[in-house]
This record gives sequence, structure tokens and C-alpha cells, in this order.
Amino acid sequence: GRVSDGFEAGLRRLTARYEGVLDWALAHTRTVVAVFLAFAAVSLFLYPFVGRDFFPTVDAGQLRLHARAPAGTRIEETERYFQRVEDYIRQVIPARELAAIIDNIGVPNPINLALSDSVTVGTGDGEILVSLNTPHGPTAGYLKRLREELPKQFPDMEFFAQPADIVSQILNFGLPAPIDIQVTGPLPNAEKNYEVATQIAAQLRGVPGAVDVHVQQILDAPRIRIDADRALALETGGLTQRDVANSVLVSLSGTGATTTNFWLNYKNGVSYQVVVQTQQNRVASLDALHRTPVAVAGQAAPQLLRNLADFSRTVTPLSLNHYNVQPVFDVYAGVQGRDLGSVASEVYDIIAKFQTQLPKGSSIVVRGQVLSMNQSFLALALGIAFAVLFVYFLMVVNFQSWLDPLIILMALPGALAGILWALFTTGTTISVPALMGCIMAIGVATSNSILMITFANEQRHPEFGAHEAREAALLAGRTRLRPVLMTALAMLIGMLPMSLGLGEGGEQNAPLGRAVIGGLMVATFYTLFFVPVTYSVLRRKPPKDFGAEDQP
Repeated sequence: GRVSDGFEAGLRRLTARYEGVLDWALAHTRTVVAVFLAFAAVSLFLYPFVGRDFFPTVDAGQLRLHARAPAGTRIEETERYFQRVEDYIRQVIPARELAAIIDNIGVPNPINLALSDSVTVGTGDGEILVSLNTPHGPTAGYLKRLREELPKQFPDMEFFAQPADIVSQILNFGLPAPIDIQVTGPLPNAEKNYEVATQIAAQLRGVPGAVDVHVQQILDAPRIRIDADRALALETGGLTQRDVANSVLVSLSGTGATTTNFWLNYKNGVSYQVVVQTQQNRVASLDALHRTPVAVAGQAAPQLLRNLADFSRTVTPLSLNHYNVQPVFDVYAGVQGRDLGSVASEVYDIIAKFQTQLPKGSSIVVRGQVLSMNQSFLALALGIAFAVLFVYFLMVVNFQSWLDPLIILMALPGALAGILWALFTTGTTISVPALMGCIMAIGVATSNSILMITFANEQRHPEFGAHEAREAALLAGRTRLRPVLMTALAMLIGMLPMSLGLGEGGEQNAPLGRAVIGGLMVATFYTLFFVPVTYSVLRRKPPKDFGAEDQP
């Protein structure tokens, strides 16, 4: 039909022009080789500007904020704080986009916190989970604004974000932040280790892109210390220190802290725990605590607590964490507006400064998504290198030559350069999906080069005219132009929707499509021009015809 005739005519014109350009390139081999190699070498300088992330961030339409009131704040007062924070969040996020706001305040006793990534350590802590309707504005934009505005609106509170979507939670391996700097050491070094952790956090706050930097452990929670006078208690009422402690526990925490009592309901066979405790509003001051009665069974009259003990105000750690048995202080940090790899590089520089300040037996370890990213990138890089090496040796066996596979692999520098340019121009960081796209682009580029070199070698045989290297390379380019373009265009068109990142979670696979498109576009030019030129330069002698040697 008319369409197919027009397509064939256009392809013939393209082939004629390509043949003319390739003929010029084969006549100026030094210039062409220098240009292509220089382009690949210069493209490597883009690597530091591309950045590195473990996986691309996904807009899941959820925000997870952790709010921390001053240590020792009662849970009722913490709830008032949270209500004010919630009201401000409703001012930032439009009502039509807001689906729900859920607050989780305090430490839930029945839940094993080791099975979650919660960092709530007391009644002044809590999480705010914000769910957005579809469609909605960029979640990262709302989070950035809340990070900037909430500390200004509530200066006596501390705020930091936690991973809200399941992908980020899995990538963090249960940690509340992608970067976890752990300062560990024996117990006698705890004070010095905490000092080092706070200094690291102070310097880390000045790193561009580092957000939500804080030391997880709280060591200054207010405490009232009660020192019982054992001799006075025994002399006054025949009481022991245990009797004094049990009386205080029963009054403040309930009888469940000393003795468990159950009531059995005979109708349904269920036992219910019975706890007796002083009403909290009756112990609302230090004077009321002084009047706590201390008594044991059989005693005629109870004694007042202030007659048997001294009271003093002090501070106490609100949370104690251990890693590999030793006490640990965690410095958590997130990333915003910058790639994780660049921030991690500055983190390691900061840590190197403090290694000499640690006491003996202490150490600094970086955990979290950063560690997993570095390990994964190293494994993928080694995998790509060994894959290329394996393909090379496989082609050596197939072609019965060490030179032909080397010429075929000349398209790979173009693929790597194209990947870097595609990621750089689209603002995409190097990630696991991008490296997977790199492997795909390398595979297609290698197969196209095999088509070119196989045909060129055939033209060197006597039955095909025994052409010289330059003529064979020109014929191979002209004849294999159509299959090379068809293979490349099929892959490029197929990857185009993926590269746009459309649909739910499309951001996760977009780097793969962009890497394939960029790498294959440049690799195709290398296959059509650089590979034939390299063939004409290196393949001066015709390949051996092993089939003819085997014939009698």
C-alpha cells in the first residue's frame, strides 16, 4: 500500500545517507575513534552528579510524623499538643485531599515493640499518620512544608518523619530512618558515647539534604528519687525497704505490680485481673506523695512515706537500647532534596573525624538503608562485570577468535555513556531498577553488534567476494541497518510508557525504562558507526573459515 511504499522509500533514503556517513567515517578512522572514545570518557564525569538511591521514592499518599513533647509530659497534656499539631496539619493540607488523621500517643503496654519500627519511648511521644485522598498534591511537598513549619509553630516539640509506605519500611529493614549511626561501647563509656552521638548529630544537621536528624535515646526524663531509711523504718514500725517499695508501687502502679489477683466469672469461665490503685488525681503533687501510707498486714497504724524516706528530684534515661549486647546510642537521619548516596558520603566523612575521639572499646557503625544500598550496588556492579566477561568468553568460543568479541563489545561504552546522560538529563538517580535497565541495554547492544560483525566476517570469505576489512564493514552497516534499527526501536517504544512513570507506583520502574532508552539510543549509534570503524582498523586479516577446513 501507499504507507508501506512510503516507508520503504524513506528507509532507502536513510540507508543511502547512512552509507555515505559510514563511508566517510571509515575514511577518517582516527578522528572517529577519538571522538567516540572521548565522548564515552567525558560521560563518566557525570557519575558524581547523577546521585545514588537504593530504590526510587514512591508517592503513596501517606505521611507518618513522629512528634515528641518535652520528656515527662503527661499523656493528657501530650494529647493537647497533638490536637494543636493536627489542627495545623489541616491548615497545610487542603480539606478535599485529606482522608484521615490518626494519632497514636504513648507506649502501648500489650504490644511487643521489638516487632515494629516504632520509636515511641514514653507518654510524651506519639505518631501522626496522615492519609490523603486521590488525587492529591505531591506528598513530598507537604512533608517538606511540615518539616519547615512545625518546629516554628511548636518550638518546644521535636518532629521527624518516619517511612509511611510499605516499600520504604522494608528497605529500612525495620529502622525508622534510612541512615542510622550507632555509637556502641561498654557501659562505663556510655556518657562519652552519648556526647559523641550528640556532636555527630549537630554536625549532621549542617549537611545539605540531611533532615530529621536526632538522637533517639532520651537521658534527661524527670524523676523523683525516693531513698528509704532502712534503720528508721525498721525501728518505727518494723518495716523493711521492700514494704516501703511495695506500698509506693501499689499506690502509683496498682496491686498488679506486686501481687496478681483474679476474679473468675463462673457464667463464662473467664478470669479477670483485679487491680487496686490510688486515683491519679489524688497523687497530683509531691505533698500528696509524701502522705502515701506505708503498712503491712497486722500493723496497728500505717506510717507516712515522708517519715521513712528522703525525696530528691533528678533525671533518668527514658529508653535504654542495646545492640550486640552493648549499650547503643542511635543518631537517625532522613534525606530530602538530595540523593541518599551523596548524604551518606558526607556522613562517613563526619564519622571519620570522631573515630579518634571514642574511648577504648567503643565504635561507630552505620546501619539502615545506606548499608543495604552499598552492598547491593557492589553486588550488581560485580554481577555486570562478570556478565560482560562471561559473554566475552562465550563469544570467543563461538567466533573462535579473541579479537571479534572485543570488537563486538565496543558498543558497551556507548551504552554506559547513554545511561548516564539519560539519568542526568531526567534528574533520575542511579538505583537498583536503573542498574537492571543497564543490564538490559548491554544485552540488546551486544546482540546488535553481533549481527554487524557476523555479516562483516561473512563478506571476508571467498564465496562472498573476499572483501577487504573496510568494504566488509561498509557492506555490513548497509545491510544490517534495518534489523539493528528494528530491534532498537522495538525496545525503545516498549520502554517509553515505563520511563514516563505513569500510574500507581510508576516512579518505581521509571529509572529502568529511562536507563534502557538512554543506553540503547547511544549504543545504537556506536553499533552503526564505531563498531564498523573499529572492525576496519583491528580486523585486517580475514577470519579463518573453520567450516572449509573441516571439509575433505
